[in-house]
Amino acid sequence: MRVRMLALSLVLPFTALAQTSAAQSKPEVVSYHATIDNVKYVFGVAPPVARLKPGNILDANSLDCFGNALQNPGDSFSLVKGDNPLTGPFYIEGAEPGDTLVVHILDLQVDGKQGVGTFSPGFGAINATHYTPMLEKEPLPEKIWFYPIDHAEHTATFQALDSNYEVKIPLHPFLGCIGVAPANGEARSSIVPAEFGGNMDAPEVSVGNTLYLPVNVPGALFYFGDGHAAMGDGEIAGSAIEVPMRARLRFDLVKGKHIGWPRFENEKEIMTAGIYRPVDDAVRIAFTELVRWIHADYGLSELDAYELLSKVGKIHLTEMVDPNYVVIASVEKRYLPPKK
Repeated sequence: MRVRMLALSLVLPFTALAQTSAAQSKPEVVSYHATIDNVKYVFGVAPPVARLKPGNILDANSLDCFGNALQNPGDSFSLVKGDNPLTGPFYIEGAEPGDTLVVHILDLQVDGKQGVGTFSPGFGAINATHYTPMLEKEPLPEKIWFYPIDHAEHTATFQALDSNYEVKIPLHPFLGCIGVAPANGEARSSIVPAEFGGNMDAPEVSVGNTLYLPVNVPGALFYFGDGHAAMGDGEIAGSAIEVPMRARLRFDLVKGKHIGWPRFENEKEIMTAGIYRPVDDAVRIAFTELVRWIHADYGLSELDAYELLSKVGKIHLTEMVDPNYVVIASVEKRYLPPKK
């Protein structure tokens, strides 16, 4: 059944493929435990830590973006070995360049009792950086906030450092980093978002959504990390509520169907990522990809799709502090015709 399904995937739409895979009983679960000694700091070609077949479920953990190094008041960034340590890579059997990797996000659990938020000099949306240099008398100071996690209430608590104020924030667990090895033999820092996914910091990488990634190398070489308990649009100060995470992910393949940029889907929406600088180019990429998806899978002409999105499309900025900005464009399926 698996062989036949993969052979048909050239003509099956993404949703049909996901439904076919979901019908399988008792999928094999592959477990993996990440530690500071086996994480990676780049998306690239490296020996896989485990191999999975389409239909398998990965049950694994990730460290927070500081490698779980910041735990107590008084800790400093000098304790951090590297940014955004990644769990992986995982080799997906049968994945070849030109295919699409399908990642079903089944479960995400904050793996600890507190999160961390930080501000560091030279990293943020409204302070001087090496991309936007400004004359300043002094760099803004390094600061660290700790966020107690209440698993029963599903909240994290913000406690102001410079005043007597606190407020509870609802949890929305998602993975800030998720992606595959880039094309053309590149190795890209875990700080970078791009065509291969990477550090997208997209809240869409959450339970109930499906992520589609382009396969660039044999086995895809899938990585994830940078767990977030919650984050505002843009991650403007340079961090979310950073947490270790436990993840359950199921994989499938669409054979012979290539996408240029990451895509997301759930029961109500289809979504595309635009990742570049300046932000207007990121918006153009996201909407161009959404127009092409609607044309290919839903049968509207590109101009009809363009016009429709001008009336019902939505965008939001997920990331504006990393080397590339990230914009997600979306449309609700109720506005689209049935799939072809």
